[in-house]
Amino acid sequence: MATFRIKNHGRRIVAVGVPMFAALLLGGCSGDELGPDESDQPRQPVTVVAVSPVTVDVHQDYAGRVHGAREVEVRARVEGILEQRLYQEGQLVERGDALFRIDPEPFEARLEEAAAQRESARADLEEAEREWRRIERLYERDAISERERDSARSAVTLARAGVSLAEAHVTQARLQLDYATVEAPVSGVTSLEAVPEGSLLDPGTQLTTIVQHDPVHVRFALPEDDAAIQRTARRARAADGDDQDYRREVALLLPEGGEYDQNGVVDFTASTIDHGTGSVTARAVFDNPDGAIIPGQFVRIRVVLETLDDVFRVPETVISEGSDGPLLYVVDDDGNASARAVELGRVVDGDQVVLSGLDDGDRVIINGHASVGDGAPVDITDEEGT
Repeated sequence: MATFRIKNHGRRIVAVGVPMFAALLLGGCSGDELGPDESDQPRQPVTVVAVSPVTVDVHQDYAGRVHGAREVEVRARVEGILEQRLYQEGQLVERGDALFRIDPEPFEARLEEAAAQRESARADLEEAEREWRRIERLYERDAISERERDSARSAVTLARAGVSLAEAHVTQARLQLDYATVEAPVSGVTSLEAVPEGSLLDPGTQLTTIVQHDPVHVRFALPEDDAAIQRTARRARAADGDDQDYRREVALLLPEGGEYDQNGVVDFTASTIDHGTGSVTARAVFDNPDGAIIPGQFVRIRVVLETLDDVFRVPETVISEGSDGPLLYVVDDDGNASARAVELGRVVDGDQVVLSGLDDGDRVIINGHASVGDGAPVDITDEEGT
């Protein structure tokens, strides 16, 4: 127990606890000497990536459906009995290949009849010309009247017209005979036959459909504010594909995943906006020599909207929102985290495009950034290259 001595010096009373005072004094001195160094903070482990400027294509994907470049209905051009189908349904055919045969015998008979009428007309013409020569000699000798001469000349003219009419009938009969064999008007893939063999056909009866697979068209819808693509497509159409500056190339994303190995070209955009969807119909053309793209498929069209030069790509997750806007953290030369205000562009393939605020070689913190502040010391545990 501490002991106190009390001294009275007039009005002043002083109580002195010697042992306790000494202990407090020593304790205070000891605390000053052993206190922690506030500047010795632990370093936060972080992962960084060194960035450098790159060129980035900013793209947008649109849903679309594949169509054959041409879908042609094959129809009968003459009346008759469908005698035979000459192709396998679903077969790839070339332009001019025979697809159907209509019974040709009636057309052969008509052709023979027309040919016989032509021979008769030619004989009438020869007779009229002989008569004209005879009448003309007689007229020169004043043996017949002028009226008889004019009648002979008219007979020749009528005979010649008869020959022309007979030849037209022959041509028509030959065409009908040719039409009895129905040929493919375009190259493509055939569909199912529309009528069976043995059916009586009228002119215009649909027999099948041919879909041209090379090239193919992909129709898709553009938002009305994608005016740049629309202008480019219209200029390309006006230039008829000759001006390469107006060719807007696009990529095709296949339903099973992956990208088609050939780019296409946007060659058409509608001049009006669909009031129901607020979009503009567009079309892209793709070569399809191997038939890898099938009409009717749902696909996605990837359109490059703009190309950005000398920009940076960082993971989207490293961006934070500060009081003055978006920021990220870089490691400075002293090994401390430094907050850097940045200007952002679009997100491309999961990466954030940074338009400004970074320099070539900056080390951006991509892991551990949520636990650091501006000026905080960090320990780089891993560094990746771009």
